[in-house]
Amino acid sequence: MNLKEIYKPIEKEFNQVDRILKKSLSGAGDDFIDDIGNFLIESPGKRIRPALVILSAKALASDTVPDLGKKITEIAAAMELVHTASLIHDDVMDHSDLRRNKPTVNSKWGDDVSIAFGDYLYSVAFEIIADSATSDIIHCFSAATKAMCEGEFFQISHRGDMDLLKERYMTIVKKKTASLFVASCHSGALASNCKKSLQENLKQYGMNFGIAFQIVDDYQDLMAEERNLGKKPGQDIGIGEVTLPVLNLLEAVPSPTREEIKSLIVSKRGGECLTRIRKEILKTDASERTKKDALSFSIMAKKSVDELGASPYKDSLINLADFVIYRGFEGV
Repeated sequence: MNLKEIYKPIEKEFNQVDRILKKSLSGAGDDFIDDIGNFLIESPGKRIRPALVILSAKALASDTVPDLGKKITEIAAAMELVHTASLIHDDVMDHSDLRRNKPTVNSKWGDDVSIAFGDYLYSVAFEIIADSATSDIIHCFSAATKAMCEGEFFQISHRGDMDLLKERYMTIVKKKTASLFVASCHSGALASNCKKSLQENLKQYGMNFGIAFQIVDDYQDLMAEERNLGKKPGQDIGIGEVTLPVLNLLEAVPSPTREEIKSLIVSKRGGECLTRIRKEILKTDASERTKKDALSFSIMAKKSVDELGASPYKDSLINLADFVIYRGFEGV
């Protein structure tokens, strides 16, 4: 199943999200800002976070919630803007030149513009939700952006840490990546006015889905080809970041090989290091270990929505959790 099929039940809402994004990214009245906004509109991502906002709300809402469609599409658009802003800032810090097979904002306009435009997108996102969301939903957004910043700090501070524990890796992932998935599901649940227990279920879905998503992303950064990845592979290793696939590999190889790999990572010889790691991953069970780790979180995500009533929206949440595993391990 592909994303278009998974998103079919929310096609109408997705079209409205696109309209809101186009208006917010190209309506500043300044040609320079509009040029960057239009550039971003031309290369949309998978839009998983706005999809989770809408699917969560629709899976839980009754027919009595007033103006639900308008509210959730605005929340969803704001969530995508927060995500886009974080990617722009990530590309600056990682010195990335490509994303989605196109030049990054920083490679096209420079770091100063990228940082300023990322900040601008955050402000636009909060302006959108300030007009339509409750204080609980605004708090949901602010808590997620705070957690993302903390996760980024933690990740930077552990670059080159060859003794990184899996627990610490999980802390980074939960804050930097999963927090926005949690906020996507939680804000949709809040908009639906559902009971607290179901809100917690959706938050658990977002957390487990987000962890699975990041594990897959880390695996792809090592094993996928540039044409499929949309950017140069090995960027994490190139800046000394140790991810779960690497931790699994270090556990799977004998001590002399482990020390050689650690030395390569510390030296930041990106190309040589990536070639060696790919070779060793294929020789060991590190790939299978990583798939098993990701799959366990995907399964937990699906279990989190067991209590939801049957609906095409619940089906899409389940299918998304399966899709994240397929796109990571079947397509490389």
